[in-house]
Amino acid sequence: MREFTVEFSSFEDVVEFVSIATVQPFRIITGNDTQWVNAKSLMGLVALDHSAPMRVRMDCTPEQYEAFRSACKGFRAT
Repeated sequence: MREFTVEFSSFEDVVEFVSIATVQPFRIITGNDTQWVNAKSLMGLVALDHSAPMRVRMDCTPEQYEAFRSACKGFRAT
């Protein structure tokens, strides 16, 4: 399982992230220590607490990981 961290500053960020995640051919989950949701679900992501960075986990090839991570560069936490 591969992982990176994201932060969203607006509802539009969440919508854009879901749009990017939805076209990926692999399973992606997003969450924190207590809650995890399907990253392709707008309703699920909106329900999460956005006050802290969230982890994004996926099972994919290294090439898919790098492409998805690059597509999400605007949301990646430092």
